[in-house]
Amino acid sequence: MILINGREENHLSARDRGLQFGDGIFETMAVHGGRALCLQRHLKRLAGGCARLAIALPERAVLEEECARVSAGAARAVLKLIVTRGTGGRGYAPAEGAEPTRILARYPWPQYAAELHRNGVRVRVCETRLGRNTRLAGIKHLNRLEQVLARMEADFRQCHEGLMLDDRDNVIEGIMSNVFVYRRGRLCTPDLSECGVAGIMRELVLETSKEVTGFDAEIGRLGIPDLLAADECFLSNSLIGIWPISAIEETSLRVGSVAQTLRKHLVEHGIIASD
Repeated sequence: MILINGREENHLSARDRGLQFGDGIFETMAVHGGRALCLQRHLKRLAGGCARLAIALPERAVLEEECARVSAGAARAVLKLIVTRGTGGRGYAPAEGAEPTRILARYPWPQYAAELHRNGVRVRVCETRLGRNTRLAGIKHLNRLEQVLARMEADFRQCHEGLMLDDRDNVIEGIMSNVFVYRRGRLCTPDLSECGVAGIMRELVLETSKEVTGFDAEIGRLGIPDLLAADECFLSNSLIGIWPISAIEETSLRVGSVAQTLRKHLVEHGIIASD
């Protein structure tokens, strides 16, 4: 099902600024048992992104109702919610009073192998670097060309995800995920103040780590050597939940208990679905 401004259709105006300039925000949610998981957190992040870009935010009740419509009846699926600035002319300057465009689409659940949660995933280091821009850092805007180029770099049949760095060799995130490193009682995730997307699962791990694992989670700068020296590393996003990293290219890593403990907590609290 696809809804555009509340109507079941799949045609968008060629004048929409989301198409012309990537001028918009999106959320990707897991649907389980006919409902979008972590919906309120996703809508809160959407509102923050719209505020950062000065895009008029659709009414929350409308978004909730449309998310429920598109999710209804789906045992397991992916829900993508897009809000663009709306239609406009040729130039970069937006028209005054433009009405935002709402797009909701339901997709089949990706066929991730269940054992990835237990055995971990192999990742590679991407050649494509993330540009630093504090005005856009952290938000999930529609301009994803860096991720598209990273995903096109090489054959991913032997790797499940790619690690993306900035121009200073700092590890920022995965192509579709956030990164965590655990070493000697310290859990750390990269600083996203200059680039990257602040994911919902990242937010939840930062909030619950102390209670669930006994370890404080912090934000800092990380390089590839930090990941290689770690006791364990893992990835997070709203669809995969948590994936341990078992190897970075040809270097094997230990799959430890911290990622498994956090994943168990998220499943027990209905934040992510079990296998």
